[in-house]
Amino acid sequence: MDDHRAHFEANRALWNARTELHYASQFYDVEAFVNGKSTLNRIELDLLGDVNRQDLLHLQCHFGQDTLSLARLGAHVTGLDLSDQAVAKARELSDRCGIRAEFIEGNVLDRRTELEGRFDVVFTTYGTIGWLPELSAWAANIAAYLKPGGRLVFAEFHPALWMYSNDFSRVQYSYFNREVIEENESGTYAVRNAPLQLPSFAWNHSLADVVQALIIAGLRLDVFREYDRSPYDCFQNTVATADGQFMIKGMEAKLPMVYALRASKNAGA
Repeated sequence: MDDHRAHFEANRALWNARTELHYASQFYDVEAFVNGKSTLNRIELDLLGDVNRQDLLHLQCHFGQDTLSLARLGAHVTGLDLSDQAVAKARELSDRCGIRAEFIEGNVLDRRTELEGRFDVVFTTYGTIGWLPELSAWAANIAAYLKPGGRLVFAEFHPALWMYSNDFSRVQYSYFNREVIEENESGTYAVRNAPLQLPSFAWNHSLADVVQALIIAGLRLDVFREYDRSPYDCFQNTVATADGQFMIKGMEAKLPMVYALRASKNAGA
């Protein structure tokens, strides 16, 4: 990962700058969350099952709303994120809500031996793996952190989306992981007119790359689903659907926007 150290540091700076903006934004609506609103979507809830009294690790947790929503379901939660500012805000939000949680600063590609074999569930969702240059270490770490019989619940924006320019006017990038996608971010998906302009570095990962990485890591794919809409209005040029989700205008019901899976670790592993 030394070859990508500069990329990670640039992305950390980006997410540090975004954190305070996001915490104060209507998109994340922290006040409603503090008052009891869950940030979990039906997509991931359908895959999770009962997490009461289970040990759960949330990778790339940002400032912890989903992590703490899982704690409200009875899980014993640990969140991990690259951004030190996000981790600090997650701890603040945990205290503010009176919800017990552990938050750790770190890169998901770096193995943390203290987490090995501790978790019934590893959870990671929406806008996560695009910040990783490769997935073998990601998948191997997930397998290492799971208890025997444990499960991964993963939901992510579809790689077909990331082929397009930000305004969805043209295909700009490969579906496959053949290049680093360097952009100069203006604003943020949660506060689009924010006075923020910083570089970002991302990578596209095909569905085959994701599934194969998990298989090589020793996980069994149990459920795989694709969706033609997003639960979040975080892209340009969207239209709302009747069920309160979002599609890309002009591509309604034609473009895959989200996929989700559940994978499990052999009980004898």
